[in-house]
Amino acid sequence: MTQEIEIEYKNILTKKEFETLLTTLPFPADGETQTNHYFETDDFQLRENGAALRIREKQGKYQLTLKEPHDTGLLETHDTLTEEEVDNWLSGNPVAKTHTEAQLNNFGISVSDLHHFGALTTVRREIPYKDVLLVLDYSTYNGQSDYELELEAQSENIGSSVFHALLKEFAIPKRETPNKIQRFFQSLKSNN
Repeated sequence: MTQEIEIEYKNILTKKEFETLLTTLPFPADGETQTNHYFETDDFQLRENGAALRIREKQGKYQLTLKEPHDTGLLETHDTLTEEEVDNWLSGNPVAKTHTEAQLNNFGISVSDLHHFGALTTVRREIPYKDVLLVLDYSTYNGQSDYELELEAQSENIGSSVFHALLKEFAIPKRETPNKIQRFFQSLKSNN
């Protein structure tokens, strides 16, 4: 599938909250590592349109994903990349791919306008839980790290209900949680 609607709920966690969820719920002891490489134009046209572009490297596979606002969550458009294409993207010679290029064109953005801003690495653990997917992430980027709970659902009703019940059960306060790319770009500002 080259496009999908993502309905997800997120909450930044303290290290203690993360460890409590990790040891109380049946998460695997070891997580899978993935790295997101983030791209943007010099004048942040993607952000201006509420969109984000990344290459995710996971288990030796590479996926280019454009995320953009949608009525119910985010519309994700995907293209698979080869290792050679990833090398081109990272060295400043992005390769246009059919599906993401079509969506970028809707914003008037050319692939040649995109630049690599850096990477964020996540150790991810996932479990099915009450008709949703629960995710615990530990991410590192630009000398910073954070812990995050994500919940992915097929509908807003189920997702919201399970998410809020889980936070209540573990006495975790609901926190304003920018997505990973927003946290990544904020860390660039903090480091300057």
